[in-house]
Amino acid sequence: MPDAARPGTAANTLRGVVAAIVTPLERNGAPDAAAFGDVARALLSGGCDGLNVLGTTGEATSFSLTERRRLMEAIAGAGLPLGRMLVGTGAAAVDDAIKLTGLAGDLGFAGALILPPFYYKNVSDDGVFAYIAAIVESLRGKIFPIYLYNFPALTGVAYSVALVRRLLAAYPDHLKGLKDSSGDLDYARAIAAIDSKLAVFPSSEACLKEARSGIFAGCISATANLTAPFCAEAFHRQDDAALKKAVALRDAFGGMQLVPAVKSVMAHVHKTPGLEAVKPPLVTLNLERRARLIAEYDRILGADFA
Repeated sequence: MPDAARPGTAANTLRGVVAAIVTPLERNGAPDAAAFGDVARALLSGGCDGLNVLGTTGEATSFSLTERRRLMEAIAGAGLPLGRMLVGTGAAAVDDAIKLTGLAGDLGFAGALILPPFYYKNVSDDGVFAYIAAIVESLRGKIFPIYLYNFPALTGVAYSVALVRRLLAAYPDHLKGLKDSSGDLDYARAIAAIDSKLAVFPSSEACLKEARSGIFAGCISATANLTAPFCAEAFHRQDDAALKKAVALRDAFGGMQLVPAVKSVMAHVHKTPGLEAVKPPLVTLNLERRARLIAEYDRILGADFA
């Protein structure tokens, strides 16, 4: 399919199956751009409509500003289809978020996925509005798609429905959607109901059946690194057996630290042990949990869900 017709390019709004792609690491703990390219190409050719680069699964907030910039620039220089990639640009410091969002726009990514400022808790909607407003105003009139990233379990700061409505009214040309990792589908539906043009992506494959109706734009999922082929069949071909398998595979990760668990199984699937490495404060799974998880993943992969 030519790039102009791909989801996430200028001709289309990003939608469908989006993997929150992991970030492979070099021995010194820096992002491994070459290995990232290999994983990204495998995902994009294996069912993903798009990728969420440097999100929670990509361990973005564990990298320095310099490391994040270097990976973004390396991706842009690697010939990867940036029109199919959102990049996480949120940071505790608004000036860092401004720098990363400006770079994302200059490089040609499909949009910026922005966490709220996450250090201070119990902040007002006015404060979060001011943070997003500073980012938008820094663009100096350039229209660059912004997607809000709601993950209150980690940030302690939510994008309330009222705040999203207010931001959309203030910046209708910039605010294009929201990723919701709260797990609250009623919240996600309320955001989607604000405006049909707002692309809402819950974080679980389980939403894909509802997404087929058009309520949601798709899903942005950590486990789509491993479930993408089944997600694509579920979303684009309305294959409910594939959806059941995708959801069962995701459920296998329940009760675990998701990033180390996903990386462990990806190292197994891609036969690349180095892919398992995570950045502190995360730690890799112990050998027993890793073996149990991989055995369960392989069991579900081979099961018949027809």
